[in-house]
Amino acid sequence: MNWLTNKVLPKFRQLTAKQELPDNLWVKCPSCGQMLFHNDLQANQNVCTQCDHHLRISPAERFEALFDDAKYDLIELPEVPVDPLKFRDSKRYTERLKEARQKTGDKDAMKVAHGKLGGIPAVIAVQNFEFMGGSLGLAVGEAIIAASKLAILQKAPLILFTAAGGARMQEGILSLMQMPRTTVAIQRLKENRLPFIVVLTDPTTGGVTASYAMLGDVQISEPGALICFAGPRVIEETIRETLPEGFQRAEFLLEHGMLDMVVHRRDMRDQLSRLVNLLSQKVKLPASAVKKVTEKKPAVKAPETKADSKADGDGKSPSAE
Repeated sequence: MNWLTNKVLPKFRQLTAKQELPDNLWVKCPSCGQMLFHNDLQANQNVCTQCDHHLRISPAERFEALFDDAKYDLIELPEVPVDPLKFRDSKRYTERLKEARQKTGDKDAMKVAHGKLGGIPAVIAVQNFEFMGGSLGLAVGEAIIAASKLAILQKAPLILFTAAGGARMQEGILSLMQMPRTTVAIQRLKENRLPFIVVLTDPTTGGVTASYAMLGDVQISEPGALICFAGPRVIEETIRETLPEGFQRAEFLLEHGMLDMVVHRRDMRDQLSRLVNLLSQKVKLPASAVKKVTEKKPAVKAPETKADSKADGDGKSPSAE
């Protein structure tokens, strides 16, 4: 072995070796099948440049696109029991949780942040479909309750982005119990006269649709989002009829009065900013003005009688006569 074999040949092989490109440079649109360069896709907020299909995005991408100057603070969510039922199907529930956490980098299917939206303080909660289908479980229930409490504390509107396949089967009845718990959390917001805006994204189904996803003061959706309790395939097999085209999609539900508006992702921030500004607007007098009004409040006059009118007319009172 000489210097040619030990030094020159390895460097030559390194220079001439075929460089492998990352496999995530291109993304295939699930709607039209078009291959999209990842930089172009990110620049368009994960919306297909060919067919306008809205691909799913992570909570971090949502927060950055919505909050002013992409500045926000995540809140620490309450800890919940892991695998309370010791559930196992083809895998242990603990193994599924571990895989989902490694895949997304999140503890569970919902993250909550607060910051300013259009200059107004706001609390935003986002469900992540990549984490076990965004399923509703103990952690998601606690996250919504924590978001509601924070919104009440800050006297800020709560904006909730939904994306879920329903309740988390691995938590059984405990996951179904989150439906009334989250409903109560939303009711507390309304008792405090704070806006609750829901943005339904693809897909929003099952127990999520049957609870907090349909309780918003304003119901918004992204274009083409699937919104339902039971999916179209299940319904077709049950009633044995062909469903209308676009059934249970956002545009269909808008036409039938279940949604207030369908908003493109590029317009979502501006639309939410306008809504928050409109719903949060309250007429308040300055403290100094309130004090002056209180001090100079005019006395209430007694109703004028006929005797008073006669006295005013001739300058004499009845008793003087």
